[in-house]
Formats: sequence, structure tokens, C-alpha cells
Amino acid sequence: MRLDHIAYRVRDKEKAILFLKNCLGYDIDPNLKVGFDIQFEDGTSTKCFALVPPESESTRKTRNFYGLWGIEAHAAPEIFVSEGSDNSIVAEWVEKNGPGIHHVAYEVDSVDETMRKWIHEGVEFMSEKPLTCPGLVQVFTKPHPATGMIYELIEREMHGFCKDNVKDLMKSTAKE
Repeated sequence: MRLDHIAYRVRDKEKAILFLKNCLGYDIDPNLKVGFDIQFEDGTSTKCFALVPPESESTRKTRNFYGLWGIEAHAAPEIFVSEGSDNSIVAEWVEKNGPGIHHVAYEVDSVDETMRKWIHEGVEFMSEKPLTCPGLVQVFTKPHPATGMIYELIEREMHGFCKDNVKDLMKSTAKE
């Protein structure tokens, strides 16, 4: 399991992206330079951007608990930024909660197996079955009572996001 991405819902995507670029070194994913729009059935929309970290992986020499040297590898997560039109799912969430982190996503080997384990631990999910797209399987939890956080489990065979899954995942958390 590894941290895959952090998803922000914001009022002003330009200001949020500028901060993430200037202060944290992130940049818009070169494969999605213009982002993508999601159109909802009610006529509202959401503009989404994926940002990649300044490094794909960093390594450093570290000492473990016993004083032995080793190499530690770290890959920073992607950041997903969304801004919604008036009365959209995203805009209503921002109005209710303020701009900020909507969810944290963890990449897992198997979403189905992880869901079963988490359900056994009392975690509730937004849907009974994960959403699938070619190369992606995803599901959201309900806000966890101990942390207040929504978690996404994601199983990847590819890099990036699936527009249909993003739309369905946003709809699944419309009330949260």
C-alpha cells in the first residue's frame, strides 16, 4: 500500500495550482496540460487537473533503528485539483466544508481484498462495489469516524485518471 494521490476541492483552481507549483514544486501533468472537464447530468461541471511531484522518486542514505545504513526510496504522491461550477457537487462541497483536502488515495494490490479487510474492521464504503475503467479499480470510504477523512482505494495498471470513474466517484460522495 502506498499513498497514490491527494485530492483537493477548491474555489479557485488557478490560485491553488499556483501555490502547489511555487511552494511545493508540483506541475500540471504533461499528459493533461489543459486538465479535463466533467459534465454532470444536471448541467453543472467540474474542471480537474492532475499535478505531478517535482521528482518521480528520491533516494537517500539513512540509518535504521540499529544504526545500520541503508537506502530509503520515496515517491511523492500526485495531487488532483478540482473546481466546480455554481451548484455543482464540488462547489457545494467547498461551500459546506471550505476548500481543502477531499480525500487521500492509497494504491493497493487488490481493491476487493482491501475492501473486505476494511469492512471487517468496521469501515463503511460509499458503494458496495468498486468502480472500474480499463486499468483502474477505485472505491471511496465514507468519512472515517476516527479521522474524519474519506479514503480512496485504487488499484492501477496504468498512470493517470479515468474521466468516467472520476465523475462516478464525485457523484458517490455528493452527500459527504
